[in-house]
Amino acid sequence: MGSNNGKPVLREEDITPLAQTSGLDRKQVEDHFNGFMAEHPNGKMNKKGFATMLSKALPKKDASKMDKHVFRVYDTNLDGFIDFVEFMVVYYVMADGSPEEVLLKIFRIFDMNSDGVISKKELTRLVKDMYGMIKSESPEMESKEIVAKSAFAEMDKDTDGKITTEEFISAC
Repeated sequence: MGSNNGKPVLREEDITPLAQTSGLDRKQVEDHFNGFMAEHPNGKMNKKGFATMLSKALPKKDASKMDKHVFRVYDTNLDGFIDFVEFMVVYYVMADGSPEEVLLKIFRIFDMNSDGVISKKELTRLVKDMYGMIKSESPEMESKEIVAKSAFAEMDKDTDGKITTEEFISAC
């Protein structure tokens, strides 16, 4: 994306690849950009804005503990903000990406410290936070600890205490 007097602008060289990869036409990309800019005049969505958007998208779910995890998927440059290009890339991957591309994005949700592996602590924390979204009253549902422990054991094929992207993709 370019900039005009400090304000983000969508350049011709941005529109073409975004249209090709997203499956949207040029006008739709421009419309999405204009909508994004109307909501985020500086061209960047912060964590609070993302949490608000997620709660609107999932009004019947308690996503308050998941928003920070999902935010990591979008914030690919780890600057603490989501710009329009980051937003559109994830949109494309989730809509039309290969299974491996989608799993790599999902892996980023679990890899809380972005070190390239999922620790038992990270998986346990995410399972705990996901339970808030599920809100199941089912007494048959296993405890968070059991779910995390069994999922970790299933994915950590080399039992080194870490789940790599390869182990994650293989298990899924």
